[in-house]
Amino acid sequence: MTAQTDALLVIGSGRQRYRQYLLASAAERHPLWLIDAAEPTWQRPHVTGWSVVPLLDTDRLVPDREQILATAQEIAASHRIAGVFTYDETLVTTTALIAEKLGLPGLTLDGADRCRNKHRTRSALTLAGLPQPRYTLANTLEEAREAAPAIGFPMVLKPRGMGASIGVVRVDDPAAFDDAFAMAEHAGHGGSPDYEGGVLLEEYMTGPEISIDGICVDGAYEPMFIAHKQTGFEPYFEETGHVVEADDRLLTDPDLLHVLKTAHQALHVSTGITHTEVLFTERGPVVVEVNARLGGDLIPWLGELATGIRPGRVAAELALGQRPDLTRTGQRTAGIRFTYPPRNCRVQEVSVPAVGDVEGLLCAEAIADEGTELRLPPGGYLSRYAYVVCAAPERTACEQSLDKATDEAHLTFAPLD
Repeated sequence: MTAQTDALLVIGSGRQRYRQYLLASAAERHPLWLIDAAEPTWQRPHVTGWSVVPLLDTDRLVPDREQILATAQEIAASHRIAGVFTYDETLVTTTALIAEKLGLPGLTLDGADRCRNKHRTRSALTLAGLPQPRYTLANTLEEAREAAPAIGFPMVLKPRGMGASIGVVRVDDPAAFDDAFAMAEHAGHGGSPDYEGGVLLEEYMTGPEISIDGICVDGAYEPMFIAHKQTGFEPYFEETGHVVEADDRLLTDPDLLHVLKTAHQALHVSTGITHTEVLFTERGPVVVEVNARLGGDLIPWLGELATGIRPGRVAAELALGQRPDLTRTGQRTAGIRFTYPPRNCRVQEVSVPAVGDVEGLLCAEAIADEGTELRLPPGGYLSRYAYVVCAAPERTACEQSLDKATDEAHLTFAPLD
């Protein structure tokens, strides 16, 4: 490696399938120095240097903040660090700590924690006067039982610090409550122990759900693109697909923009990129959660395909303390659909349609290898065997392409007992 005099730190690179396009476009904006848990492979064309350090404390399985910070400080001793960013949910608070310690632009540690901790999120949004479901935090089943009557059935239980709807379940009556609490509490131990323990009980609210990837610069919020979420496997909230329209009318909806701007101010998000989930209820737009990172599930790629905005470049520019240009150069609809098995199974073979077989199909990929065990909620989450991505001039045509492409994705499997 040749020493660089100027670098933008990237903390964690994620999985190639879901994050390479972000790393590649960020590298177009500034030389990148990667801090990751292993020697780079697919990442090498996009970085000018790297440091290998365990991202997790192996004893506690939490982000090893002190070691990562020490590594960043070592790099800063021989390079001018221009900024730092991550797109990994487990590393957002660590990245904020590095920014604070090195005096770099970005989210504060307090702001990152307010987003990461769902109970702090709810508390801040309530104090800001935004519409919220009735809620409480319970650390034990006994506390949850005592609090349940004030919330009322149906209600939603969710872990305090997970993402991607993992461990989130609707409970319709007291008979199902104990099992649902145990499931949500157990799921909360699948992420960072910093956010383990505690289950949020929330009033169940209904309506269409969207996610918004947007930016904050010096406290001023601006949306980039909106994804309309599809879910399945009730009473769970498994995310099965997303659709992004370049000219989505909600981008200029005054009620939605007011909620988004107020929420980001309440959470102390001053400069950075966020992925906000919003439910449209009879009370108006209600924030489900705010994540201090770009969206997952290839949503940022859908945004890029639909609008021409490059989310990786935007993340890099924000980390450098610059205001990104969010001018839309594209005008179409892009969507993704994930395919799930009909039951718990062991994968034998997956086949997907080829680009060209379905009008509008841009990508189809098998994501479960032979021998993989796929378990549906509540025994498992995100148990997908393939995905398809399509684009079209307008939403109806895009949805039709997604339907056809999904129909041509096939799974051969052996059932699990």
